[in-house]
Amino acid sequence: MALSATSFHATASAITEPIAADMDAVNLVIRQQLHSDVPLINQISHYIISAGGKRIRPTLALLLANAHGYRGAHHHQLAAIVEFIHTATLLHDDVVDESSLRRGRETANALFGNAASVLVGDFLYSRAFQMMVSIGNMRVMQILADATNIIAEGEVLQLLNMHDPDVTESRYMQVIESKTAKLFEAAAELGALIAGAEESAVHSAAKYGQNLGTAFQLVDDVLDYSGNSSEIGKNVGDDLREGKPTLPLIYLIQNGTPAQRQLVRSCIETGDEKHFDEILTAIQDSGALDYTKQAAQRAATQAEAAISSLPDTKFKDSLLQLCAFAVDRNH
Repeated sequence: MALSATSFHATASAITEPIAADMDAVNLVIRQQLHSDVPLINQISHYIISAGGKRIRPTLALLLANAHGYRGAHHHQLAAIVEFIHTATLLHDDVVDESSLRRGRETANALFGNAASVLVGDFLYSRAFQMMVSIGNMRVMQILADATNIIAEGEVLQLLNMHDPDVTESRYMQVIESKTAKLFEAAAELGALIAGAEESAVHSAAKYGQNLGTAFQLVDDVLDYSGNSSEIGKNVGDDLREGKPTLPLIYLIQNGTPAQRQLVRSCIETGDEKHFDEILTAIQDSGALDYTKQAAQRAATQAEAAISSLPDTKFKDSLLQLCAFAVDRNH
């Protein structure tokens, strides 16, 4: 059963409670580093950062650093860098997808225009790289540079998949691994790395992040056909309108009736949302949502296994709670 809005926020609060002071420090870094002499940059970047969000990626960096006993302050910089990169991808994504709603508010592109959103996204990317240099760790720069490059490849892969009803499950999972899971992976990996963990532990942290990110994205796919706009903070059915063949649709094309398969193929090709209710019923009846949720659960279980050797601490408890949170949430 999905978490209610109240229990969702209570769970999120419990997960981040051990790093509350660290998160306050990260928010201070974000506010300081967002400053620009160009007023429009300040306006747009503050608009999207202040929209909130779950801040899962910076949370991963902080929890993994603490789980490995880190006592410095570089993890605050790293967490802010990861959040800046994520925010930049959101700005660019919403322009590409022509989205009008995110986190329950108008998207930046809807409010300020496409050109301004793209350019402020570029500002956030470049500011993130300035902050990377200030840490003075070549391995940190390599991980983040590789991650941003792979994310960009994932964006292009998704673009190639748009309006293509022949996308396979493996092709779609490749998009998830590149576009979404890679930044989760980098955040977790950096947390362990900055703490001076052994190489095997750094690798395990990366695997944890990768699988957790996969679980989060698959549940997002489920919510696009089972949530409601007020809870998930975006328009339900956006994936279909944008011609995105996500896992529930791929499953239905493979397992639905001939009429259902043809309808889904046609709607993906045209971005036709007029038949959304009909497709929603078919998705629910076919078991596509259960199939996708089970895939998310498998990924979450693999994430749990990746950190099984961590010492038992409140930070490890939060990392394990995140695995359940990823699968059980309703937005």
